[in-house]
Amino acid sequence: MTLQRAGGPVVRRVVLGTQLRRLREARGISRVDAGYSIRASESKVSRLELGRVSFKERDVADLLTLYGVTDDGERSPLLELARQANEPGWWQGLTDVVPGWFQPYLGLEEAAILIRSYELQFVPGLLQTEDYARAVMIAGRRGDDTGVVDRMVAARMSRQAILARPEPPRVWVVIDEAALRRSVAAPAVMRTQLEHLIALNERANVTVQVIPFSVGTHAAEGGSFSILRFDEPDIPDVVYLEHLTGANYLERPDDVTHYMLTMDNLALESTTPRETAKIIESIASHHAP
Repeated sequence: MTLQRAGGPVVRRVVLGTQLRRLREARGISRVDAGYSIRASESKVSRLELGRVSFKERDVADLLTLYGVTDDGERSPLLELARQANEPGWWQGLTDVVPGWFQPYLGLEEAAILIRSYELQFVPGLLQTEDYARAVMIAGRRGDDTGVVDRMVAARMSRQAILARPEPPRVWVVIDEAALRRSVAAPAVMRTQLEHLIALNERANVTVQVIPFSVGTHAAEGGSFSILRFDEPDIPDVVYLEHLTGANYLERPDDVTHYMLTMDNLALESTTPRETAKIIESIASHHAP
């Protein structure tokens, strides 16, 4: 069993966990009994099946035996997937500036085929220029030395490598007009950032829309969010919600459907691609070169 796309260890954990859950349920074995077989708790088995923790190859082997998977042709791909799931992600060298709660998102973003986002306060990270990102980092982390900020910016720029892949994800963002008008950096930096958005919007895989002030209240007043979709059938859509000290990952179908409908409504209320260029150009004109 191998992933078809460039999914990292986070996605491999999710795929392996799903396979193990299906095998367990097919044999009618409880999580309690599964946990007992690997000297772990029921909650540990639950986290393994959700792909929230790393796997020990010995534990996977013991679970496969418990579930009656004894044929080497069936065991080997799953054990290989366990090894791959424990490989470090590209961000491992930056863990001092990438919080643990954000690392699963990086793995999911890396494997997504569709990323839909609504952003209320800033230009989305995937679409930021280096200078704009630096200004955002400095504002949010006052007191950190230059070296820390440099590494945070490097991490954000590394995320954008997915846009240069031969098969990049589809990125569809709705940005609140307030985020574009908020002067988080010097005028020249803001102008360059806005021009960068216009250029990105011309790419076949990127759609940028703006929800203007004239719309008034709308369905996403609660704040920013992202929805990620994958082409692996074992990985459901995920909604990502970030706050100051952590993040929530929503996978329940009802939750995902609610956010998907909200995103659809935002898109309907936002600018068309041609209107997007015009409104961004208008905002950029207020920033002197």
